Amino acid sequence: MQHRVFIHTNHRQLVGALVSAHSFRRRSAHADKFDVALINHADQPFFRRHEGGLYLRAGNKIPWRNDDLQSFTPLRFMPPELMGYEGRALVVDPDVFAVADVWDLLSRDMQGKAIMCRVHTGVKRTVRGTYATSVMLLDCAKLKHWRTAEQFDALFAFTRDYQTWMSLGYEDPAAIGAIEEGWNDFDHLGPETRLIHNTRRMTQPWKTGLHVDFLPVENFPLFPPFGWLMKARRQLFGDYAFLGHYKRHPDPRQEMLFWALLRESLEDGAVSREQLEEEMARGHLRRDALEHIPTAPTVAAVLAGIEQRRAA
Repeated sequence: MQHRVFIHTNHRQLVGALVSAHSFRRRSAHADKFDVALINHADQPFFRRHEGGLYLRAGNKIPWRNDDLQSFTPLRFMPPELMGYEGRALVVDPDVFAVADVWDLLSRDMQGKAIMCRVHTGVKRTVRGTYATSVMLLDCAKLKHWRTAEQFDALFAFTRDYQTWMSLGYEDPAAIGAIEEGWNDFDHLGPETRLIHNTRRMTQPWKTGLHVDFLPVENFPLFPPFGWLMKARRQLFGDYAFLGHYKRHPDPRQEMLFWALLRESLEDGAVSREQLEEEMARGHLRRDALEHIPTAPTVAAVLAGIEQRRAA
């Protein structure tokens, strides 16, 4: 099939990825026109040979941890290889969920661009770079220079910087086009939202109460001393020391949407109760997850008001 949605993930975000995949299929009236596939960190051997090695990130040399929450991120550059450098792919993070029909994005005119994604704004643009690659529409035939394992290796040779790579700093700007923010809506659920991205890791609804298991950035151009403090904390006390626990999402509607999607995924067989119990035991899913599912509303009920405003 010439159109495919890829969700890249690792063991820590598997539940999110499975719910995400379900949402793309369920929310589309054209689900027969595209495939949905997971790219799992555990299936890629090039990660394992670099465990604990120092890599370049925003000018700092920090250790690579395969157990980190976001160790899957280099996989967002793998879809062209997996597609044989043919067809069209949409790649998304495992914390991105469809609330509208993704076919509207997958089938759009890319106007000759190789990549389409949203542009960072405000502080995120300053800290992370121009482009948000957590959702990318790709013309695979135009991306034959994307070779993920080789380019991942270059991080450890200090000839490629992770932050520059993730923000498309090595790409020709003329090959990149912008999509509307609603196709990668950062922790916002409104009439313009098509794909909601629970991008604030500290408040992801399925993690509330668990110990933080991701490395925070150590480069803050707006206030460099905070980055120095984060680096000193890691070096003196360990990767996740003093980072605390995941917090509750500040928007109850987004929290309800996740539980509604999880309930629907369970009912449709996209996930099983046994899988959820295993992920809770591993510390990847909040301990009270199964208590929320029976009382969760339907997805239609959560989105009813939003879709009415969208139609208007």
